[in-house]
Amino acid sequence: MDKAPLLVIAAGGTGGHMFPAQALAEEMLARGWRVKLSTDVRGNRYSGSFPKEVEREVVASATPARGGKLAKLAMPFRIAAGIFSAWRSMRGDRPAVVVGFGGYPAIPAMSAAWLLKLPRMVHEQNGILGRVNRLFARRVDVVACSVWPTDLPAGAKAVHTGNPVRGAVLARAGAPYQPPGPWPMKLLVMGGSQGARILSQVVPEAIAMLPEAMLQFLKISHQARAEDLDLVVTSYDAIGVRADVQPFFDDVPARLAEAQLVISRAGASSIADISVIGRPSILIPLASAANDHQSANARPLADCGGAFVLAENALTPQALSGHIAAILSDEDGATAMAQAALSQGKPDATQELAVLVQDLAQKG
Repeated sequence: MDKAPLLVIAAGGTGGHMFPAQALAEEMLARGWRVKLSTDVRGNRYSGSFPKEVEREVVASATPARGGKLAKLAMPFRIAAGIFSAWRSMRGDRPAVVVGFGGYPAIPAMSAAWLLKLPRMVHEQNGILGRVNRLFARRVDVVACSVWPTDLPAGAKAVHTGNPVRGAVLARAGAPYQPPGPWPMKLLVMGGSQGARILSQVVPEAIAMLPEAMLQFLKISHQARAEDLDLVVTSYDAIGVRADVQPFFDDVPARLAEAQLVISRAGASSIADISVIGRPSILIPLASAANDHQSANARPLADCGGAFVLAENALTPQALSGHIAAILSDEDGATAMAQAALSQGKPDATQELAVLVQDLAQKG
């Protein structure tokens, strides 16, 4: 009996890379494929939520962002060792397709796939290609893009698939929107894993400036770093606003579906979740993001009228409070923003990626 076709997924160790990789793994398993995750030691620590049927293959890799001079000098040798390991593995069990999701741990498997001339593609979560995906953009059959348009090197072939989202988000895709008004209103604040401190400082001050008539109806879910929890809780208590402040919400899709307004960083996964469910948002791109890719992520939502974008250097309590008040005092405007955001959603992104994988396998 012939083995099921094998998909090798190469991904780094951040949630932005691993969430869509996991979504594709789940879909391809459901379609009868075998799936192997190729990553490094750090990335493997983030693979716990992948289905147990996914084989893990840990290869040597390195990133210039970590370690001292010796580590940087050893980086080419570690990557070369990882490429050889991945090449040997693929020679023994030839993949039908190899898909990279970015991050330095994806280099070995993508390089081995190129050397073996295997069908291959990369998926880019952000509006600007990451370094590794840019390296391979012209060396793969196709680049699957979450944000459209995405800046691409000349000669790269691309398609707009969107960014795969978790099943819990898909379960609430297009959930009916309850507009703001003189009734209970929910505000969701998502700081992301980086740079959340500025939101913990500015958002409570902005909320304090809202009219009392609005404050009395407001309930806030605020995701903050553990070291900022006391500051944020104290700030909300001081103005008498009901707030649930935690370092991590394991029910973000449910809170997102219930929200009248979302204040968030502009990470790729956050943008995808907001768009698939369809909610008005105020987006604050992370200023230190590589190549300002969060601003590129936010642009389609802003252009369609689904979000206001505030740059960090313009993020003051007064400016933020003005945007919050404008949205929560305009029932029709908030509803229009929700509908505009929903128009940018790609709930079928995982299926589109899976079809691309199957098409590449047939052509290969």
